[in-house]
Amino acid sequence: MRAPSGPARRTVLTCGIALALLAATPAAQAEPERPGHVAGSLVLIGGALKESNTAVYGEIIRRAGGPAARIGVITAASVPESQDPDADDPDLCSNSACNGAYYADLFKRHGAADAEWLPLDIDHVANAESDAVVAQVNSMTGFFFGGGDQYRYITTLLRGDEHADSKVLAAIRAKLAQGAVISGSSAGAQIAAGPDMVSGGESYEGLRDGSAPGYFDDPTRLGYVPRGGFGFLRSGLIDTHTGAYGREGRAFRLAADTGHDRVYALEENTALVVDAPGSRHERMTVLGPNGVAVLDLRDVRIRADAGWSMREARYTYLTQSDRYHPSTWSVRPAADKQRLRPAGTTPVPANDDVFFSVSNPAGTPYSFRTTARALASAGTQSTATATTFETDPRFTVTFTKAGGFSAWTNDGAVPQTLVDLRVAIAPR
Repeated sequence: MRAPSGPARRTVLTCGIALALLAATPAAQAEPERPGHVAGSLVLIGGALKESNTAVYGEIIRRAGGPAARIGVITAASVPESQDPDADDPDLCSNSACNGAYYADLFKRHGAADAEWLPLDIDHVANAESDAVVAQVNSMTGFFFGGGDQYRYITTLLRGDEHADSKVLAAIRAKLAQGAVISGSSAGAQIAAGPDMVSGGESYEGLRDGSAPGYFDDPTRLGYVPRGGFGFLRSGLIDTHTGAYGREGRAFRLAADTGHDRVYALEENTALVVDAPGSRHERMTVLGPNGVAVLDLRDVRIRADAGWSMREARYTYLTQSDRYHPSTWSVRPAADKQRLRPAGTTPVPANDDVFFSVSNPAGTPYSFRTTARALASAGTQSTATATTFETDPRFTVTFTKAGGFSAWTNDGAVPQTLVDLRVAIAPR
């Protein structure tokens, strides 16, 4: 079979959701309680997890018990076999069953004692209330949620419009509290979010038009699910594929619109490892070749009188082995990194596509991060600007090295980690 992938950037979501139901305020009893103490952990990947990423697969397995690990694979975000035209072709199929077999095999090849697909998808919603599947969950020491469309997880495991735990999700939640690891990639990481989980959209259209509750046939429109996902991680919003798809703009706008002061913007093939999720002792570590951006909106100032603008946001970019403490908003760079002393005099290169527009065939992924790092390397330059590819209006992003900013490197020259770079966005 072909390796399962995350949703295409321009995929139209077709879950048949009533927007009025998505916009409704959830009843208090439908919201999962925030745990006071969680013995387990989360490993959330920004999508495009490579088969060869032994560090991430190994971390999941280690946290699930090492050689004794038993991983439950859940791919309910994928289309079911009934909707896959290639379901009978093992080389081309990409549905819940064959994707589940793919990941189960990968976990066993990476050293798990066992890995099994849990038979859950939108063709088998009743299995989420099955005592047999609950027993299967209770035999596991870790879980992996695959990518696709995160609303299928709501349909399958949160009883859809009811937005309440199924028996299977309640069992998984209990396993987390008892010490299990829960991991997921792309939609499987998104579904860990609490209220206002992002459902789609592009950065430019999000900045221009704002966000709204729901899923939309227009894949550029910024949407969100007010009731959120499973609520395993509530200290910030979650976004995925961030640098690869230029999603920093949409993440800032959604957080500002919905009153959140933090976003964990996960990059591809890289994990945010979360210990004691949901507690005051929650702590995080980055694992992988890219990074995780923490978008900080605590001091943000918004104006909407002449087009939407934002100032006094902060951008922190964490890389391999960096640690982050949500309760104190503090960063501890990895032990092998030292503070960068920039000596470069080359001006920051011009950037006229800061959010890697899908309309620009010559665009470059990780464009926002590229300008941020270039400014960190410029010894005498304290401010840099970049713009959107789209116009009418064209948004300008201003990066500023102000008080509290620092950059960290492990080779003495190239900035890997950035802390508290100021960001402003305004139309022109």
